[in-house]
Amino acid sequence: MKPLIGITCNYDYKDEIGKVTQVGITGQKWHFLADNYIASIERAGGVPVMIPICRNMETVKEMVSRMDGILISGGHDVNPREYGEDVNGSCGVIMPMRDRQDVELSKYIIEETNKPILGICRGIQIMNIATGGNLYQDLEIEGNFNHHLNDMYPMNSVSHTVWMNEGTKMHAVFGKEKIGVNSFHHQAVKELGEGFVISAVSTDGVTEAIEMKGERFVTAIQWHPEMMYDSKEQQEIFKIFVEACLK
Repeated sequence: MKPLIGITCNYDYKDEIGKVTQVGITGQKWHFLADNYIASIERAGGVPVMIPICRNMETVKEMVSRMDGILISGGHDVNPREYGEDVNGSCGVIMPMRDRQDVELSKYIIEETNKPILGICRGIQIMNIATGGNLYQDLEIEGNFNHHLNDMYPMNSVSHTVWMNEGTKMHAVFGKEKIGVNSFHHQAVKELGEGFVISAVSTDGVTEAIEMKGERFVTAIQWHPEMMYDSKEQQEIFKIFVEACLK
């Protein structure tokens, strides 16, 4: 049987999404997910299932207990209060409801299960926070790094280079020391969470991938391989993840 892969979804308490798409009415809240995640998991041989924002964490645990792996997807900026800081003015839109669930879910999967987990963009940030790490609220303002929100490019285009650290899972996936990736973020890992190693960095030194020490697949990346749907190289990440979920 194909593995069941849970994918966390975005959440918005505003009703603009329904109004713009003409499928909703005033006062509705929305759960939603970009098709690229679903398509990438399906192409890799998995069965994608959206994980909604629930009122009770026990509901979420019951849901994921039936899944073979979890993908923490991208989305809004993460609430700095999740890592003990106040907003410094450089954050974008924040959805505290999703932040709390994603952090608790990641912590639960990492600490209390043996399920594989993959984080993408916001997902690497969530998994880092769940294990005690923190973030740059803005890479340029706080870290004096380059501009990484490269939305002047098409979503599937390479906009910068990342370097793989030898001996890591990411290095093994790509089989080379550097690759070209897209980039749509302005926040990133600052202090690393417990139990992780850095597996890739950008040319200017931003953490681009992390993974848990040991054999288990607990891996997260800052770029968006699901958007690079025409890159066989990038789709290898989903192939390896789904294979891990079969074991």
